Amino acid sequence: MPSLKLVDLRRYALARSLFRPTTLPRAIAKLGFVQADPIRAPARAQDLTLRHRVEGYRAGDLERRYARLGLEEDVFVNYGFLPRQHHALMHPRAARTVWTPVRSRQAQEVLAFVRERGSVHPREVDARFAHGKVTNWFGGSSNASTQLLDGMHYRGLLRVVRREGGVRIYGAREPHESYEAPVDQAQRQARMDALVDILIRKYAPLPAPVLNKVVTMLRAAAPQWADDRKDAQARARSRHVHARVEGTDWYWPAGENPLAARHEPSRGVRLLAPFDPVVWDRLRFEAFWGWAYRFEAYTPAPKRKLGYYALPLLWDEQVIGWGNVQVVGDRLDVQLGYVKGAPRSAAFRSALEEEMSRLATFLGL
Repeated sequence: MPSLKLVDLRRYALARSLFRPTTLPRAIAKLGFVQADPIRAPARAQDLTLRHRVEGYRAGDLERRYARLGLEEDVFVNYGFLPRQHHALMHPRAARTVWTPVRSRQAQEVLAFVRERGSVHPREVDARFAHGKVTNWFGGSSNASTQLLDGMHYRGLLRVVRREGGVRIYGAREPHESYEAPVDQAQRQARMDALVDILIRKYAPLPAPVLNKVVTMLRAAAPQWADDRKDAQARARSRHVHARVEGTDWYWPAGENPLAARHEPSRGVRLLAPFDPVVWDRLRFEAFWGWAYRFEAYTPAPKRKLGYYALPLLWDEQVIGWGNVQVVGDRLDVQLGYVKGAPRSAAFRSALEEEMSRLATFLGL
């Protein structure tokens, strides 16, 4: 595509990701995977992502409807929600760390307890077994029972059946729900290719370094196939459409044309989640919009430039700034920042008011 320009790829990325709002199941199927984050500022990342893509979506709808949607919570390239047919591609999963005999025995005891109860809250397991405390990933102290449940969930012994107040409630994955392992190299490669294709469909168009990065990130989803990742990258580059634009190779799914008339320009104002597919990769973000967006929730406050949970501000086809949003009483407190100053047009002010109204409705204000 000799006439393809970066502006065409940007328009294509916005049009294919910010598709016309649909039902919750269809939106999740189109996305393939929805990244989760527990911070509410003003809502969780999964809800902020889905509100642009689901008709009439309200904060918490995914959690409320989860048990009826045929979804799984699990680690993919990040932690989040994905359809069960996608979840099956990663399992049975072999964890990167091997349990000690004592830990394995504890897991079997907990599994029997969960099967007896049907579903359990982590505090029930802690009260029953009193496994004590362990050092967590951040150097602090956590309940050993909670860490054990996380490990059992990661290995596929348990699944999240629902949440209560944001806390994962676990149930046992019964033998009839277990996944079959690929029997040969061809099946293993087919699974890896399917996992890569989910990512390409979600984040396309992808510059070559980002394609390589997301394939590498699959080590969390399927550590048992870590040695297959380089071959999977090579197969992806040969399997998908690509073009060299401004010195970089870009990839997107076969059968799609970035110059197609149906990729209409984005219109209006949207505050996006920090992990929204449109802005998720920082390299692509800077290529499209020419400035560096950073997620600063874990940055010490004195060093923050954008704010604790800055939401990228999309106006038509440009990300022109960011917004920090809080709920104060029954109203929104919105602090906006701009890369090059606020647009002065009446059209922007009107579109911004519409977005604030949509956001208030989404939050139930």
